[in-house]
Amino acid sequence: MTKNLLVELGLEEMPAYVVTPSMKQLRDKMAAFLTDNRLTFDKIEMFSTPRRLAVRVSNLSEKQTDLTEDFKGPSKKIALDVDGHFTKAAQGFVRGKGLTVEDITFREVKGEEYVYVTKQEIGKPVEELIDGVTDVLTSLSFPVNMHWGTNTFEYIRPVHTLTVLLDDESFLMNLFDIESGRTSRGHRFLGHEVKIQSADSYEEDLREVFVIASPMERENMILDQIKEIERMHNVHVEIDENLLDEVLNLIEYPTAFIGRFDDRYLDVPEEVLVTSMKVNQRYFVVRNENGKLLPYFVSVRNGNAEHLENVVKGNQKVLVARLEDAEFFWREDQRLIISDLVDKLKHVTFHEKIGSLAEHMERTAKIAALLAEKAHLSTREVKDVARAASIYKFDLLTGMVGEFDELQGIMGEKYALLAGENTAVARAIREHYLPTASDGELPDTKVGAILAIADKIDTILSFFSVGLIPSGSNDPYALRRATQGVVRVLDKFGWHIALDELVDQLYALQFDSLTYSNKEQVLDFFRARIEKMIDSDIPKDIVTAVLNSSTFVVRDLVEVAALLAEKAQEDSFKPAVESLARVFNLAEKAEAVSVVDESLFENEEEKELHTAIEHLTLSDDLADNIEQLFALSPVIDAFFDNTMVMAEDEAIRANRLALLVALMTKAKKVAQFNQINTK
Repeated sequence: MTKNLLVELGLEEMPAYVVTPSMKQLRDKMAAFLTDNRLTFDKIEMFSTPRRLAVRVSNLSEKQTDLTEDFKGPSKKIALDVDGHFTKAAQGFVRGKGLTVEDITFREVKGEEYVYVTKQEIGKPVEELIDGVTDVLTSLSFPVNMHWGTNTFEYIRPVHTLTVLLDDESFLMNLFDIESGRTSRGHRFLGHEVKIQSADSYEEDLREVFVIASPMERENMILDQIKEIERMHNVHVEIDENLLDEVLNLIEYPTAFIGRFDDRYLDVPEEVLVTSMKVNQRYFVVRNENGKLLPYFVSVRNGNAEHLENVVKGNQKVLVARLEDAEFFWREDQRLIISDLVDKLKHVTFHEKIGSLAEHMERTAKIAALLAEKAHLSTREVKDVARAASIYKFDLLTGMVGEFDELQGIMGEKYALLAGENTAVARAIREHYLPTASDGELPDTKVGAILAIADKIDTILSFFSVGLIPSGSNDPYALRRATQGVVRVLDKFGWHIALDELVDQLYALQFDSLTYSNKEQVLDFFRARIEKMIDSDIPKDIVTAVLNSSTFVVRDLVEVAALLAEKAQEDSFKPAVESLARVFNLAEKAEAVSVVDESLFENEEEKELHTAIEHLTLSDDLADNIEQLFALSPVIDAFFDNTMVMAEDEAIRANRLALLVALMTKAKKVAQFNQINTK
């Protein structure tokens, strides 16, 4: 007969972004715990609110499955002495398994007999294993932890309750000095402590104290309530999934409501209003059927509908205060002059070890000019890049961005247009921040893309140069995100810009403010980000071989890795790669670079390989490059079959190695073929 297991951990309010990942982590670790302990079950349901994490395991087996396991020991000739008695080796083997020599049998394996024992373990009742639940809970990992009281242990938030029920049976255990029982906590203001009667009654017991334990049920309640608001007011509520997830993890009992603000605030840019509502107040934006912003907002209360009119008034008052600020800053900022703001950036610190924002912009401008040339931008685009690079951080000193830092770049574009800058320059000011997340939106314009890359590259090189290099998961300046942004933008626009050559040129630049250093670490950092872009299904050895090629063009590396992974499914892949790998292995033994001397050839195979190498012309057609290299396999094999590369004659040996170096140099533009595993 099966049972249902409930485990609930009650805590102080967790940050919203932690709740869902922690709930899923608890489910996964509970599943692993049960599986490791040979306990079967049908499913694990997840529950969470800001103040609890819980799982319910359905149809959990009453006891572990019995275990029968065979163990192979020493060979018979080692296990028995000349008199046929078991040796110390045999005795030690069975003793380590908790058995005796009487349990030994012999089995033949590949013509030789070996000691075997069979160990049987009767499964324990589930009740004897429940204590392991505390190990599951303490194994959860969080972005941050805290101490509380005088305790030495730490967790995401202080723990108040632990409930562990097997059907209706409660288990006594201790976690963080908290004794488990069946007591849970209801809504902070509407509820009270409640006894959970059984694993099956969990949701209903909490509902009585105004807690909806299922995040899916809370989400459905919110969406249904919003639909009713839309119907009653004939509006469309914009459901931002990220905002919905955040709101969901801030409340335990949802009640949605609509509020209003004065129409005059609609004269403020929409981005400002939306930021005030979504980011600062966690309100949903309201539009009409044509998508036009309306002077309304929808919020979700953590509680029931009692005295809701007071909640609406309070939220309207808070929002209007923010909109008053926004309106004031919008009006005042338009009086500012861009050149004055740029001049003041000389006194704004980018980082105390690196210098001012103005100095960062000067370096970015030089990088942007170099990139524009490499990307073959038009004369007009080059001028726009230069203008944008000379002013692009000015909006950081505006009142609006000072109050709403989420609007940096967005307000820069608007103020630049109001000041008479052309559209390309203004848009680049906004796009240079993109992407704002590892998988976020990328720039759409070439001018914006060049400025985005330049700004991020100087940030990366500057921080690396002063020793502020990410280590482990520590990345306080988001340099991994910046680097990911660089390679993603390069990939999107397909610019054939080799990062190693670019970095070499940048390190040769002279700046009064900073001297770049730690170049190799920078290049390794870029390689690691490109590796993240390559399809995770591509074999690791192929990825490594491609990343160690002599090419450092993002688009090419990603495409070649995919092409080689596809080729790996063909019969010709193994012999072709093995031929090229042999070339690499020997060519790497060349002690010096030599020019091939045809007069030193001693057989036709040398001549044929030399001719093939001279006719090998690699181009931008990456698939064709691979085809050409693979087609050389018979010529390479014939050369090795008939030629002793490491000849005793020094001149002959050097010439043959030079021949292989010439081929390796061309082939390495595709991949480091001797790093591909063909076994």
